[in-house]
Amino acid sequence: MTNLPQSLTLSAAYGQPSSSLNAAGAQANVDRKMQSAELLVLDLSNPERRENALLELSKKRELFQDLAPLLWNSFGTIAALLQEIVSIYPVLSPPSLTPAQSNRVCNALALLQCVASHHETRMLFLNAHIPLYLYPFLNTTSKQRPFEYLRLTSLGVIGALVKVDDTEVIGFLLSTEIIPLCLRTMEMGSELSKTVATFIVQKILLDDVGLDYICTTPERFFAVGRVLGNMVAALAEQQSPRLLKHIIRCYLRLSDNPRACDALRSCLPDMLQDGTFSNCLREDPTTRRWLQQLLHNVGGPRVAGLQAAAFDHMLVN
Repeated sequence: MTNLPQSLTLSAAYGQPSSSLNAAGAQANVDRKMQSAELLVLDLSNPERRENALLELSKKRELFQDLAPLLWNSFGTIAALLQEIVSIYPVLSPPSLTPAQSNRVCNALALLQCVASHHETRMLFLNAHIPLYLYPFLNTTSKQRPFEYLRLTSLGVIGALVKVDDTEVIGFLLSTEIIPLCLRTMEMGSELSKTVATFIVQKILLDDVGLDYICTTPERFFAVGRVLGNMVAALAEQQSPRLLKHIIRCYLRLSDNPRACDALRSCLPDMLQDGTFSNCLREDPTTRRWLQQLLHNVGGPRVAGLQAAAFDHMLVN
């Protein structure tokens, strides 16, 4: 220890690593993880090793910093992921997708979601029109578990794109007819798939371009309104606060458009106005406030006041 610098000698003597040693150790750990990620990414281009690499990378993607740029910039990697996706198109119709096939392609989709989420690769991902490869999965109607898992994971990729408020992303999704695909899932998917699909529609509506698009024609508005209304009716039987929150936010945003607001006066579900969901929203003041604002926009202060009184009465009891 006589040859060590004084700072390191003191650190070793008292068993307390210095801050520089901590920083060096942390960086070494990051480097090891990235080396592991790089090896797995290389394996994606090897058909014999790809399945294991997909599994390991999808499980550990949160641990690898900058995995998205690595995936995007590595030779042949995105092509390998797209190959995984298109390889199961033949089993979509007639529906014969196996759980193993579903799991494997969902691992590939999880890596694409990673790319869609990263600020460096999001627009590259979009400009390459990669979301279009997922649309056949959203167009399926089978309620078998492998198909439901496939739809949910595909929606996760689209959801990652819309999480960041970006009009260019919204414009691309509208130009590629994402709304009908989301509406299909909102009608027939599981509760979780319905929630993600409704979240996507909500994010599209929150952008002025999206709101204008949906409210431009009666056909688009009533297509969205019909599905939202059917979902409200279904939730009266089996309530889901999380899903209801997104539905109410969609209605509230629609009410910002004057023509849509006029239409909602005749087509807003009665169950949103008569206290049906008072107990469901007991613990969610934000959604209660949204609902009261919606009713104020559509029916005026009197209707909103009656709804607020119903909530207050429920809370007292």
